[in-house]
Amino acid sequence: MNVFDWLSDMDIPVAQRFDVLEVKFKGGRKEYFRNVNQLDLTTGDFVVCEMQSGYHIGMVSLQGELVRLQMKRKKVLVNDDLKVIYRVANEKDLEKHTQTIARDLPVMYRSREIIRELKLNMKLSDVEFQSDNTKATFYYSSEERVDFRELIKLLASEFRVRVEMRQISLRQEASRLGGLGSCGRELCCSTWLTDFKSISTSAARYQNLSLNPSKLSGQCGRLKCCLNYELETYMDALSDIPSVNAPLKTKKGNAFLQKTDIFKRIMYFGFEKDNNWYPVAVDKVREILDMNKKGIVPESLEIMLMPEMALAQERKEAGSLNTDLESLDRKYSESPQKKKKKKNRNNRNKNRNQSPKAEKS
Repeated sequence: MNVFDWLSDMDIPVAQRFDVLEVKFKGGRKEYFRNVNQLDLTTGDFVVCEMQSGYHIGMVSLQGELVRLQMKRKKVLVNDDLKVIYRVANEKDLEKHTQTIARDLPVMYRSREIIRELKLNMKLSDVEFQSDNTKATFYYSSEERVDFRELIKLLASEFRVRVEMRQISLRQEASRLGGLGSCGRELCCSTWLTDFKSISTSAARYQNLSLNPSKLSGQCGRLKCCLNYELETYMDALSDIPSVNAPLKTKKGNAFLQKTDIFKRIMYFGFEKDNNWYPVAVDKVREILDMNKKGIVPESLEIMLMPEMALAQERKEAGSLNTDLESLDRKYSESPQKKKKKKNRNNRNKNRNQSPKAEKS
């Protein structure tokens, strides 16, 4: 949400400065305002901004030529419709602003009670009062269309403000509330991510992730945005890996694809009545596919294994056969020692208990 102004040290003449500033409000919301009065402002200053009705106080988040680039990226036109900045906020303005912020939580709790009484299928997530106490924006989320005309009447009469209902998506709701993700860091949507792109389950399939909804979904209940971060890298790596739609035919039997290590470029195959997986390089898989198309059936996958892979497979199979015997040997070799230790401890305790009796006698 914060942008480093790498042009702040450059001295630009006042006449050539871009007179539009980016101002940040509650929940990470940003809007653009004209600096008509040529105020000497720095990033972090609180300013009084023009609104449709009244004024609101926000913090300057960006200024200079970077604002022009941000407006171009967000496709915001520089015209006379942009609102202006009145002045720098003084102590009285900031005191009034803190008082309005203090109203947000009590009003939100009371509004939720009213929504429950009216039995409306909507979730109220946040309330934002304007700094002049004339308007309140209620942010809600709902999966269906809600008739809140009666709700607006009750809210306006109880809180005596002009009410605006604004529907937000579940991702926007999570970004406003914030929280910690499964990675242990703050949510991307509440710290730096501003554009929400569509995410499909194919992104998880390309990355060989298990399709577990509890692990793939974020706090918003939708698929995690981070599934798209490495998707292009996986897509580039998968472009050279052949797609195996049918089992590989060998004289030993049909070998089915079990797993693909994308970056090591190894594909693991297994036979129907065999629990072992055989790692085969991607180039060898292509050779087998071409052989099957020509009607040639190789002896088995073991022949196509790399030398180091074949050795590792033999060690794995040999180790799996001897594991049961080794565990039994350890069990029976350790048990007598434990019994001896317990007997020695019992004898020591008996001697300690009998020694004071002998002294008394």
